[in-house]
Amino acid sequence: MFKLSKKIQALPPYLFLEIDKAKRSARAEGRDIIDLGVGDPDQPTPAHVIEKLYHAAQDPATHRYALDQGMPVLRQAIADWYKNRFGVELNPEEEILPLIGSKEGIAHFPLAYLNNGDYALVPDPCYPPYKGGTILAGGRPYLMPLTAGNGFLPDLKRIPRTMLKKAKLLYINYPNNPTAACADKDFYLGVIDFAKKNKLIVISDLAYSEMSYDGYRPPSFLELAGARDVAIEFHSLSKTYNMTGWRIGWACGNAQLIFALAKIKSNIDSGIFSALQLAGIAALLGPAQHVLDMRRLYQDRRDCLVAGLRSLGWEIDPPKATFYAWLKVPKIRPRAQGLRDSIAFSSLLLKKADLVVTPGVGFGKYGEGYIRMALTVPKERIEEAVGRLREII
Repeated sequence: MFKLSKKIQALPPYLFLEIDKAKRSARAEGRDIIDLGVGDPDQPTPAHVIEKLYHAAQDPATHRYALDQGMPVLRQAIADWYKNRFGVELNPEEEILPLIGSKEGIAHFPLAYLNNGDYALVPDPCYPPYKGGTILAGGRPYLMPLTAGNGFLPDLKRIPRTMLKKAKLLYINYPNNPTAACADKDFYLGVIDFAKKNKLIVISDLAYSEMSYDGYRPPSFLELAGARDVAIEFHSLSKTYNMTGWRIGWACGNAQLIFALAKIKSNIDSGIFSALQLAGIAALLGPAQHVLDMRRLYQDRRDCLVAGLRSLGWEIDPPKATFYAWLKVPKIRPRAQGLRDSIAFSSLLLKKADLVVTPGVGFGKYGEGYIRMALTVPKERIEEAVGRLREII
């Protein structure tokens, strides 16, 4: 009866909804599911952050509409955090914009710059809102394959000149979801030169900068000279402080780009709940011990998973960052019917081993042949998952 818009019809299938549906169905049957599919921390939000929200919510002043551009004290806290972590100085009045989670900012940003038919250069595989936000803005994604041979970095030299004339946006995401790949400053310098030459806006997604191991500290794109001329960078409290459900993040960088996103948001939402903003300040400026403990926890789980998979003959290098492992779909014994593609293999693991993993094709066509596992269950459950895998591969 009611016909969907062409933009909605053009959106790729959101495979994660189907995965969640299958997972719920299995649990309803009473099966003991080990969920390695979801990128959602299993640890609680730090107690001092919860406490701050509790007390702030008692104040009736926080119950009114929030400022669209975020509380000045929150923007200053973000500026202080960026200065301390990356050595990057940001103007809290013009170069920082708090968001209702970085996802909404990433999805809304293309509305500010894309006209119908304009292109965005999108890595594939990728976090789905890069494509979805482009399509909903009337734009078209041009896919940049992320392959193992290139370290899961886009090969910018392979993008046709004809496409570059039509493109306005370039997405980068390191540490990367889903591949866990990392980028160095030389790559970023190349991106800056490429963006300036081709008049591109760079959208840097830095959500996983604090989830790093073995002493590695991922850089911010904004650390590089010239980056602020072309870039907006998105960050979040979700993974660093176990606050995925709280929905608080920010954009920072080029003042013109921040202004444009703020204008879009002023027509869409009314800002972040003020008490939540105060809790966000508590997270950013609170004790550093939580972040150190978080890294140790996930590194221990990473080492457990890597050792277990290697014992099964699975080739895997320990990821330096994120809480994901990006794995080639292995050859299956004949008794498992020779299944090799990512959806079939993921379905097999759920059916035969009660394991949930994410098929790589859910992140784009170049993710086919891979699965993603998340380190979001206790070490004991990872060991049990490996034991279940041993029975079927």
